[in-house]
Amino acid sequence: MTIEIDREDDGRWLAEIMELPGAMAYGDSREEAAAHAKALALRVLADRLDHGEDVPDIAPLFAVAA
Repeated sequence: MTIEIDREDDGRWLAEIMELPGAMAYGDSREEAAAHAKALALRVLADRLDHGEDVPDIAPLFAVAA
């Protein structure tokens, strides 16, 4: 997933997950904002999977053992 990071006028960093509209998180640094956005993305994906909603392709993240 793609994370876009911008700096706000007040100095905070804002990270947005482009494949998950509305998934944005702030941080005091670029790294912190990205970490918060990644954690949020995982929570959003888990919630969507739990409710049978569409999610971006996450197949490369998993391997099902035979």
